[in-house]
Parts: sequence; C-alpha cells; structure tokens
Amino acid sequence: MKSWSPYALLVVAAIALDQWIKQLVENGLAFQEKVDLLPFLALFRTYNTGIAFSMFSSFGDTGLVVIAALVVAFVLYLAVRTPPGHVIARIGFALIVGGALGNLIDRAVYGHVIDYILFHTPVWSFAVFNLADAFISVGAALVVFDELIGWRRETKPQDRGN
Repeated sequence: MKSWSPYALLVVAAIALDQWIKQLVENGLAFQEKVDLLPFLALFRTYNTGIAFSMFSSFGDTGLVVIAALVVAFVLYLAVRTPPGHVIARIGFALIVGGALGNLIDRAVYGHVIDYILFHTPVWSFAVFNLADAFISVGAALVVFDELIGWRRETKPQDRGN
C-alpha cells in the first residue's frame, strides 16, 4: 500500500494556509466592506452561519459541526477505499478533507465560517466564499475527473474478431 504521508501533509498544508489567511482577514479587513481587487473580484469579510450558501443555518453550531464531522469521516472512508494508483482522486480527497476541516475549525471556534472572496459584476454577485471552500470544490472536481479517466480506461473498444 502506498504511503498516505503526502496526502496527510496536503491536508495539514490546506488547513494551515486556510487558517492563516482567515486570521489575516479577521485582523486586517473591515467587516462587510468591499475592497475591489479587479473589476470582478473583491475581498469582503462576512460570516457564514450555515453550510454552502448558508444552508442549514437553523441546525445550530453543534448540528453543523456534527454534519461536517460526518462528511469528513465519509470522505476519509472513500479515500481509504481508493486504489493507490488513483493519485488524482486521492489528492482531491485530501483537498476536500483539508477544506472541510478548515471550515470545521472556524465553526467550532467562532460559531461561524469566515468568508472573504467575492466574484461579482455590476449587476450580479456570487456567494462569498473562502479558500477552504475552493479546496473542497477543486478536490471534488479532481475526484470526478479521476472517475472519468477510470471509466475511459475501462471502456476501451474490444476486438470483435470480424
């Protein structure tokens, strides 16, 4: 079995980077004041009391911590069952776990998740999110991509003997 050390290090690095940036945001960015970086990108510190676009905020802190812990446990279960040759999926799972744990730390310590990245146009804006959310999204995309590669490998045309 291939070593899990690189993936564990990726999880730790994702958590550390996420928490470090959130601390910088907390200490240096005014609450709910937009700081434009580009015409479509701004920093905007706000707090998310739910999960993914503030869903389930009525579950309370304890309920959301339990849900997040269950999700992390399920993703770890899937990661352990992933064959060693599926490096892309394993990296994806590590990013998902790192991002989920980064947000879980916020929720456990502050009672909310610190969000600060805002994509927008003059007439539309995307939900405010953070680096941990980006890790989760990129990780999920890598897992799906690895699955698509696996399906492609398995569905090679067979000789029909004609």
